[in-house]
Amino acid sequence: MLRKLIVPLVFLASVGAASAQPVPPLPPCRCVLPPGVTVDYHRVTIDVADRIAMTTVEMKFTNNGEGLAEGQFLFPLPMGAAVQELVMFIDGQAIEAKLLRADEARAIYNEIVRQYRDPALLEYVGRDLIQANVFPIPARESRQIRIVYGQALSEENGLVKVVYPLRTPTIQNVPVGQVSVQVNVSEPLTIGNVYSPSHRIALSRPQPERFRASFEASGSAQGSDFVLYYGVQREEVGLNLLTYRESADGDGFFMLMVQPPTTRAEEALPKDIVIVLDQSGSMNGDKWRQAQAAAIYVLEHLNPRDRFGVVLFSSEYRAYAPSLLPAREAAGAIQWVRAATAEGGTNILDALMRGFAYDDTERPLTVLFLTDGLPTEGETDRAAILQSMGYKAPARVRVFTFGVGFDVDTFLLDALARDLRGTSTYVQPGERIDEAVAALYNRISAPVLQDVTLTVDGVTVELLYPRQMPDLFAGEQLTVVGRYRGGGTATITLTGQRGAEAVTLRFDDQAFRATAGGTEFIARLWATRRIGDLLNQIRLNGETSELVESVVSLSIRYGIITPYTSFLITEDDILTQAGQNAAQQDFQRQAGQLAGEASGAGAVSAADLASGLANAQAPVAPSVMRTAPMPLAQPTATAPGGRPLPPAGVPGLQGAEMMAEPAVTETAIRYVGEKTFILQGGVWMDTTYQPDTMTPRRVAFGSDEYFDLVLNDPELAQYLAVGERVIVVWQGEALEIVAE
Repeated sequence: MLRKLIVPLVFLASVGAASAQPVPPLPPCRCVLPPGVTVDYHRVTIDVADRIAMTTVEMKFTNNGEGLAEGQFLFPLPMGAAVQELVMFIDGQAIEAKLLRADEARAIYNEIVRQYRDPALLEYVGRDLIQANVFPIPARESRQIRIVYGQALSEENGLVKVVYPLRTPTIQNVPVGQVSVQVNVSEPLTIGNVYSPSHRIALSRPQPERFRASFEASGSAQGSDFVLYYGVQREEVGLNLLTYRESADGDGFFMLMVQPPTTRAEEALPKDIVIVLDQSGSMNGDKWRQAQAAAIYVLEHLNPRDRFGVVLFSSEYRAYAPSLLPAREAAGAIQWVRAATAEGGTNILDALMRGFAYDDTERPLTVLFLTDGLPTEGETDRAAILQSMGYKAPARVRVFTFGVGFDVDTFLLDALARDLRGTSTYVQPGERIDEAVAALYNRISAPVLQDVTLTVDGVTVELLYPRQMPDLFAGEQLTVVGRYRGGGTATITLTGQRGAEAVTLRFDDQAFRATAGGTEFIARLWATRRIGDLLNQIRLNGETSELVESVVSLSIRYGIITPYTSFLITEDDILTQAGQNAAQQDFQRQAGQLAGEASGAGAVSAADLASGLANAQAPVAPSVMRTAPMPLAQPTATAPGGRPLPPAGVPGLQGAEMMAEPAVTETAIRYVGEKTFILQGGVWMDTTYQPDTMTPRRVAFGSDEYFDLVLNDPELAQYLAVGERVIVVWQGEALEIVAE
């Protein structure tokens, strides 16, 4: 019985009784672990110093079956790794491991692809290979493996890239007991931007010259390699640029990472902060206690030179003091908030106007506005409230809204945050108000640069996200994505206010790629943010045919699935014009509902989803979907930890985080390089394939012609590795890989 496993190792094994005769191979199947054999953990530690990465890989295999597990251990090394040290241990004992160079390894890869009719190994063609005999594993026993290798890291546009190949196409739906990656970096200079487009990392910066980034998951397979970028900060504010072009003729994509310096509390720019807190009767109970705790947290964490104000409101408003008070007087306000009770209606406009009245024009005013309801007292018309805000809000006010529960006007809160340069946060049932407020306040507690503008001279840039540059805060990295025309070197300028001082930061000789290539994920990240922005435009301004068409085309090209774009995997002919027309008609109906519901569970989930996409820090990853989106008005499902999911149980995005239901079928979308593939009728189809106008050239899987394609153009291998049956558009031609 012959099977294989890639994690990223390749495990060829047979399992049977210790004295049994050889077992003939079974017909090809998608099983990837021999019966009874499990991978208990896959732990990776990468230590980087002097631009040399020493990688330690530890794995544990357990044979839970009754027979003997025998086989080989094959470990493909990262592409282009300059191996300086190679050590392999089995249960603490050093063993002989054979290093096969890429040309020798190729024969093994090709043989396995042919024999088991599984092309997944093609993506490793061109890599060196570690080969060792680490089995058999007796029944009920385990084997632990440890590998250490070193490689030199390169720098591109001031960023160092660290990669570990976690993506395992053959076992995407087979869990490993524990997967963890830890990267420890030490540099001689201050480290600036740290960013992972592939995984949600925990980041620790014990010193300016050091950081630790870590990722951990249990019982899940990994659909992408672990990728991490970091830069060395040579200026007060660090800036790094990455670019990508699909072709030399088309527009390019770029990503800017801006890293302000860390600042101690006593060095932070002074700020004025006002808490406007809903104490209407609907807040009574746990919501009110958590809201009180949120306000108290902010008051307890003011910086020494800050000033504050507090406004409580229901049918009317009450202010703690007529004017702003210094941070040292916060204790009295804390007692005042603690003694308040929840009662009355919801007068939003008058409460916010009182909060704005604290502005004294000398420094920016930050308003934290928290409510759990719709306006029921005073002015209740949304348009009139927003119009009043537009006329009367101070020029440099920032409004950060918190909607608690489902009975909030998401259109009002999102429009306030959009127009007044803040953000909107929704605290859904089961989540804690105080934790949401504390998380935001920790991010914005130390402003570095305000009223920020970005200009690029030398190339034409457009469709930037976020649309409006936010303020920069100490230690809070800003990521900007956009499109550009032309290419060559350019000057990027950031301007803003540091207190009363006007600040200009110039970054010269920034290289925008003029030829095809670069960092591929940028295009998908841009598409993710643009779809989020388009969904918000539909929600707040109503749908148009142009907005609908843009969402559909972007979703198809880049594989961005939302509850409103699940047509990508539910339409059988989505790549044809007829299929796309049907998708646009379906989405048009959903868009009308999206624009018509301002409150309720569906509206809050939709607002959360659109905001998460529009502010995503990493591209959306493939996810297993239901076959159709739920109506907005239906209750949402619940993710682990109690957070409600958006309609259709698909991603509720918070930054880079995606929450989805446990996978139950094979993922229907895969991202490979610059391309997106969707599974239709058992065939992995490149989304740039146009069935109406293209006639593909048919190539038999495993034939000499098949392997010649890979030999003559190794870059094509990553696309053929998607599956046995593939249609891919390559150099203007459609290739169809068919069974022999």
